[in-house]
Amino acid sequence: MSHNTWAHRLVTVAVRPLARTSVTPNQITTLRLLTGLMAAGLIATGFETAAQDGGAFWILSMLCDRADGILARLTGKTSEWGHIYDLICDFSVTVLLFVAIGIGMRDGAFGGVSIWLGLLAGASIALIFWLLYRLDTMLPADQAAVPSAAGFDPDDVLFIVGPLAWFGWLPEFLIVSAIGAPIAAFLVAAAYIRVVRRRN
Repeated sequence: MSHNTWAHRLVTVAVRPLARTSVTPNQITTLRLLTGLMAAGLIATGFETAAQDGGAFWILSMLCDRADGILARLTGKTSEWGHIYDLICDFSVTVLLFVAIGIGMRDGAFGGVSIWLGLLAGASIALIFWLLYRLDTMLPADQAAVPSAAGFDPDDVLFIVGPLAWFGWLPEFLIVSAIGAPIAAFLVAAAYIRVVRRRN
């Protein structure tokens, strides 16, 4: 992933003053985890106002995901543990988000099927995370497994969860995710297989 997307540039303005404080990148990562869990929990309740609040917490969580890396680079506090901790938190809250949307929609038009749709999307996202992690370990340091384009990382699309929650469009997002995430997982798996074959 890039460190120079539009989201990174926006967050850098807010993070730069923190570089002169005792705030650490891992503390920001922990805030990312907590706000992501809060977002998932609120969305899973199935209540419209709670889901709207969850959307706000999710955007804050996404911004923290950008901020921890920026702060680490500004202060020279990058570390292998910090990177692993960041990956664990990103993986956890993102997968839980999709599961939570499925649970939250259980009393809607799709009934209990929505839970399975959320699990399908979440499992696909989990597979994508694992495959991309494996790809990043096999590719040269200057080559990203999924390159950015026009100042956007692929996961920047998740910022849209906030507005979708505010306008009550999470059921539609769930359907799109349950279809699109498995397709994306298949494409990433195909790319992974190609890289493994070239290395062998």
